[in-house]
Amino acid sequence: MNERLVNTTIIETLGRNGASKVDDLFKQVQKLHKGVDRRLFDENLMALELHGLIRVYSMARNQRRVELTKV
Repeated sequence: MNERLVNTTIIETLGRNGASKVDDLFKQVQKLHKGVDRRLFDENLMALELHGLIRVYSMARNQRRVELTKV
């Protein structure tokens, strides 16, 4: 499995569906990439956020929301 494909899938999914909860996004990415575990997914989210492509917000009860940044 290529890690770049996971990043691309995250960006494309957010572009199609808009902002979503991290858990829902993880399930959608897992459908396409069976070998993705939660740790790898979170690392990819962190890298995308550091590059300024997405934003991750904390919500109530240990939930997070992720959305594309406006460029």
